[in-house]
Amino acid sequence: MRVKYQDQRKQTALITGAASGIGYELAHLFARDTYNLVLVDKNGQKLSEMAETFPQKFGIYVTKIVKDLSISTAPEEIFTDVQQASIKVDVLVNNAGFGNYGLFHETNLTAELDMLQVNLVSLTHLTKLFLKDMVNQGNGTILNVASTAAFQPGPLMAVYSATKSYILFFSEALANELKDTGVTVTVLCPGPTESAFHKITGMADSELLKNKKMMSAETVAKIGYSGLLAKATVVIPGVKNKILAELVRFAPRKLVTKVVRSMHEGKIK
Repeated sequence: MRVKYQDQRKQTALITGAASGIGYELAHLFARDTYNLVLVDKNGQKLSEMAETFPQKFGIYVTKIVKDLSISTAPEEIFTDVQQASIKVDVLVNNAGFGNYGLFHETNLTAELDMLQVNLVSLTHLTKLFLKDMVNQGNGTILNVASTAAFQPGPLMAVYSATKSYILFFSEALANELKDTGVTVTVLCPGPTESAFHKITGMADSELLKNKKMMSAETVAKIGYSGLLAKATVVIPGVKNKILAELVRFAPRKLVTKVVRSMHEGKIK
């Protein structure tokens, strides 16, 4: 459903996982700068609220697409909906993603296969679908949301960390391939961020997060948005996170994995 408020703007941003957390804050920033929005999430109620309030507040068009990206047909359906509505996507934000927590041999396989579909397959599929038009038109922007978990193995979050590493390396490779095409790729790698993510995964009581002050989703989104506008390839919010990301490159891999395990432990011993 497309909500009209005033004349259509030239720029449109499509954001997955737009109903909460970093995705919601990014949507707010794009709307503030008068981008039209295509908002994708499985939370239809929240999207409806955004589709009602954002046009009134910012004077933009909002298109809501209620899709569950763990379903393999979702990316193609999203692309078809956008084409049928004659919407030109200038910025693609692949923000949707989730994780789980626990020993791999004990965690739920179905949840992990869904995680792979959302974090990896749908992100790759949507990028493939929208990137071709961007290259043909000679302009466009892609923002992929990874994590500082991308820089090292993550015992107790083995699959999640691996998906974020994929997003980081995939984004860096695309940024290189797309040099001189007019299309830029930015990957945002936040550290622990205030959200429902940690309660859902069960990480809230881990040593990494217990009694720790985390960066807000609003702050992370602002840093990521600034990096996107600056056409940076890798954006790591926070000085401490930047330092840690660099340090793990030089430390022995077994030591890094051991340290990460100790940071993740809390409930599981």
